[in-house]
Amino acid sequence: MARKILIWRHGRTAWNLENRFQGHTDIPLDDTGIAQAARAAALLASFSPHTILCSDLGRARQTAAPLIALTGLTAIIEPDIRETHGGEWEGRTGAEIRSIDAANFTRWINSENVIAGGTGERRSEVAERAVAAIERALETLPDDETLIAVTHGGTARCVIATLLGLPADAWGAIGGLANCSWSVLEEIHRPDGGRGWRLVEHNAGTLPEPVLGEESGRSLP
Repeated sequence: MARKILIWRHGRTAWNLENRFQGHTDIPLDDTGIAQAARAAALLASFSPHTILCSDLGRARQTAAPLIALTGLTAIIEPDIRETHGGEWEGRTGAEIRSIDAANFTRWINSENVIAGGTGERRSEVAERAVAAIERALETLPDDETLIAVTHGGTARCVIATLLGLPADAWGAIGGLANCSWSVLEEIHRPDGGRGWRLVEHNAGTLPEPVLGEESGRSLP
């Protein structure tokens, strides 16, 4: 009787395609992203989710909409699972950020706990708020049921790594999620009576496209 958490990244936006740091900036899905969300929803409805937890940013809410329509559930809108606040990096491309803040940007990509964009958030802060929100939602999730969290690439990595108990300097070992792809964590019961999580599926539903965004660890145009 294992509960599951399905971490679902939002569909593509114009800024994803341009490799711009989105963060808290509220960018809508593009036409491709809308189509990705519809396709993914048809697959994710087969999980028969008990609860849908959704970031308050528009791109996540647009992504969740077709799944909500298929399941008849009401999503819990949760600001604490929104993307990393990118400070001065938001709206800039990877190349532009490197031109003004290369050292800190490289450290951030390498999973060091630096403040994004000078005035934004540390990865540890993102993990703390997002995992706390998921744990609140889990309080009412019965055994053998599934929670779907509709979130963002950076937040997804922080959540997955934290739930798996990885040290912060190893978070980069979790590959980025492609737009509208998801990962599944399954609850485990330890011999000592404690509980934890294991990753049973990662980056599922990937379309034949690269992982867009600096969370991939690659430098895109």
